Amino acid sequence: MSKEPRSPAILVWAMIVLAVAAVVGLRIGLGDGMARAYAERVEMRVTVQDVASPSGERVVEWVEWKSVSPAEFSRAVRESPSQDRVQLNPANTVGLWVAALLTLAIFSFLYRDNPAYRLAEAIIIGVSAAYWGVIGVWDSIVPKLFGALAHGWTTAHILPNLPAPTTQSQIGMGIALALGILLLLRLVPAVGGISVWTMAFIVGITAGAKIISHVESDLLAQTVATMQPLVQPADGGFWTGATLWASLPSVLVVVGVLCCLTYFFFSVEHKGVVGSAARIGIMYLMITFGAAFGFTVMGRVALLSQRVEFLLDDWLWLIDPLERRIVDGVSMIVGTGGVW
Repeated sequence: MSKEPRSPAILVWAMIVLAVAAVVGLRIGLGDGMARAYAERVEMRVTVQDVASPSGERVVEWVEWKSVSPAEFSRAVRESPSQDRVQLNPANTVGLWVAALLTLAIFSFLYRDNPAYRLAEAIIIGVSAAYWGVIGVWDSIVPKLFGALAHGWTTAHILPNLPAPTTQSQIGMGIALALGILLLLRLVPAVGGISVWTMAFIVGITAGAKIISHVESDLLAQTVATMQPLVQPADGGFWTGATLWASLPSVLVVVGVLCCLTYFFFSVEHKGVVGSAARIGIMYLMITFGAAFGFTVMGRVALLSQRVEFLLDDWLWLIDPLERRIVDGVSMIVGTGGVW
């Protein structure tokens, strides 16, 4: 039996992977920049008031690590080979590698679905859920719920500068705690039906708030824009080119609103003037949908360009779009005689 010929796509992707691996391997051995994060030790010292101290104040000292470029690390080593002020930051270096590998794992979906992509996807979703969970605890539960219902304990053990709650906030947080407990009862099948009360409350409040915001931001704003004077006088006279140009947006808004309303008015057959207005309304709708879709695509392309820039700039140091390393790189080459 003859073997089936290998798919050209597999060979192409294999060559791409080997090329990327070769570039990464070569770049790792050149200079101090590729995928390495460095930090400078900064000793901090402040004087704070302390009633327990005889002098009424005490000195607090600590050490902070400020991120610096690899060029600054090389410069510090040249000046003093035994220095420990600027050091390799292992945590940030590991984080840089993890971010790069996860980005490549996500890009591997361009070939096909694979375990690396699924692993990266699960990690990103899990980390995002955990991150927003922590943010919810420290931005909502601790300062608002604990701060209102257990203010003394919260200020003594967690947030010493938390302001005292008002009676209104305490009542509100008590209701929120009761609704939260009812929502958690969904995990108990015997009494899980009670959780629908909380769900109904959340849906009703959210719907009411969204209706108000949409009425203010969309309906009223559109109404105000439609009611603007059609003729907008400009400098240089009333019936001039500048006046016509300034009046064009108001005319387009009014025409667009009337034509779009005509398109959705089905009590009259779309023929004659009504049909022409409806067709103009369709063109307005298509332009609006196209602009919204283009804006969405542009946002996704911006995200893609950021990840590519991260790989080529922060990780591989193959590009320097912000010109952060041109001068330092030349200094590094001259000082060490190595390849930057």
